[in-house]
Amino acid sequence: MNKNNNRILVNGNHAVAYGVRLAQPKVVPIYPITPQTPIVEKISEFQAAGEMVVELMTAESEHSAMAACITASLTGVRVFTATASQGLMLMHEMLHYASGARAPIVMFNVNRTIGSPWGFWPDQTDSLAQRDTGWIQYYCEHGQESLDTVLQAYRVAEKVMLPAMVMHEAFYVSHALDIVEVPAQEMVDQYLPDFNPLHRLDPEIGESWGNTVNQEMFYRHRRDLGLAMESVINVAQEADLEWRELTGRGYGIIEEYCCEGAELVIATMGSMVGTARDAVDNLRKEGVPVGLIKVKLFRPFPFEAVRQALRGVPKVMVLDR
Repeated sequence: MNKNNNRILVNGNHAVAYGVRLAQPKVVPIYPITPQTPIVEKISEFQAAGEMVVELMTAESEHSAMAACITASLTGVRVFTATASQGLMLMHEMLHYASGARAPIVMFNVNRTIGSPWGFWPDQTDSLAQRDTGWIQYYCEHGQESLDTVLQAYRVAEKVMLPAMVMHEAFYVSHALDIVEVPAQEMVDQYLPDFNPLHRLDPEIGESWGNTVNQEMFYRHRRDLGLAMESVINVAQEADLEWRELTGRGYGIIEEYCCEGAELVIATMGSMVGTARDAVDNLRKEGVPVGLIKVKLFRPFPFEAVRQALRGVPKVMVLDR
């Protein structure tokens, strides 16, 4: 551990808030929803204590919060928001607009069941339903990974100019206490430089967004968006490698665990990985050749990395939540 880093006992949502504080966004549009609310509450506490210089915008809905994120991002400032479940559903229209506008927003979504029936349990359906909105998607196993991934997400999003969504599960991670290492601000500043985009809404520059275009221009724009998404794999790997060099912690785009010689591999993501890892350990002790793949980066999906990890494996069991 770096001597300038702090180790604290916090829940997963507060770990996210510490990551956001380190990223130093200038605008945070918010709308509360269980079980995400502690993230923005903690950010509000940081602002009140003078630990963050940030404009908190209390919107009337999640849809409006994302609309505010887009316009703020297009002025050239770093932006953050958080949501969960039905809130993410309500944002759906604006998620497409955010990626089409190439606005590198980072949003944390706490995975929770979507109605009906009503529930508050860990369920990744809310974010999986946004797979094709043009957002990068990361899934985290625990609070430390959530903090670290917020910073990596900004690094990647601002490099490729696409928005990024980071996830962990309701309650199992969001409200569970764990020891988390908070990196020093100087280290994060070295890793994540100030956001200063070439193109932005500025009267002195005179650019605009959202104009009606013909079919050729629309196709060209969507093609460029697709190419940017394809580039995320390499950019994410580089961002993770540099973070590992700085902190000693890295997660990769996937994690292979005991896959060598495995006759069955469990593939999953999020907090289920910890349980699956224990199951693999116990089965290995019994002589059962089982392995595990943790999918960290879900969108874009790391097809080649998964193919390599599963080469020669006769059986795969996919665990969805």
